[in-house]
Amino acid sequence: MMQFYKKRDFGTFISDSFNFFKLYGKNYFKSYILLNGLLMILMVTVFVLGYRELFSQILGSNLSGESYYFQQYFEDNLGMLIVIGILTFLLFLLLMIINYLFPVFYLKRLGQGQEKIKTDDILSDFKNNAGKIFKLCLGMMFIVTPLSIIIIGFSYVLVLIVIGIFLILLVFPTLFNVVTFLMYDYFNSNRGFFESLSYSIRSQFSYPNGREKSPYWKYWGSTIIVSIILYVVTSIFTFVPMMFFYGSLLTSAPDGNFEQNPFAGTAGIFFFILYGISMLVSFFLSNMLYVNSGLMYYDSRTDLHQKVELAEIDTIGNNE
Repeated sequence: MMQFYKKRDFGTFISDSFNFFKLYGKNYFKSYILLNGLLMILMVTVFVLGYRELFSQILGSNLSGESYYFQQYFEDNLGMLIVIGILTFLLFLLLMIINYLFPVFYLKRLGQGQEKIKTDDILSDFKNNAGKIFKLCLGMMFIVTPLSIIIIGFSYVLVLIVIGIFLILLVFPTLFNVVTFLMYDYFNSNRGFFESLSYSIRSQFSYPNGREKSPYWKYWGSTIIVSIILYVVTSIFTFVPMMFFYGSLLTSAPDGNFEQNPFAGTAGIFFFILYGISMLVSFFLSNMLYVNSGLMYYDSRTDLHQKVELAEIDTIGNNE
């Protein structure tokens, strides 16, 4: 059984993230699929069909020389597009809630010593914390997201003077860690939203006792490395459909129909199927980032390290 509440260094975060899935991966993804599988399939279906329709309309109107055709398409289908847009937003919001909070509740139960975690256990966590989840969503939408957009926008502006490139490399992993720490702390402590937000920011730069070396660089570095690993893996799934599609464009004999709407034929269908698969793969792989951040959060909770160690010593021999 993995120990969660303990100090870790940069390399241990990455190795323990892989070890986590070696130990718990089968049970973890079983519950993950049962809770999230249908939502992911619906979301991928909506995205694939929606993108296919939009690209078909854009290319069809541009290549046939009808400059107002795309605008007319939106005007004729405005009501349907609004309804689909609202449903897509709600579906995406629900998917993100489960996708982000599933590892939070799963690791929390493991950290408390539970070994066999059932889908019903995680489902009950979502039900019992419905009020806190609603408050978290409001805080994320109206406080965290606007502030993040301002910080990211400022970083992009500074790209013009080169320093922004390095600032972006610092900002994105740090913001990701702040958000994930916020979720872990909000559901692993008795703090309110703003207290957890404050802790998630402070914990990036110092431990609670303030006497130990800043953990910022090991948190930042761990997130960067795991992100690069996941980017390389997901790029394989996005690179294949793109190469297949552009290969079809270059090798197909021109007949007018394919050039007018390349997404309508077999190549277009195959392209979007692979694109959908790449989305599903990215959803699954993103769990490694969330687990990695969870290990960093437990590293930051030095106030609980000794308590957990003493509790584990007290339980020695109970199961013999």
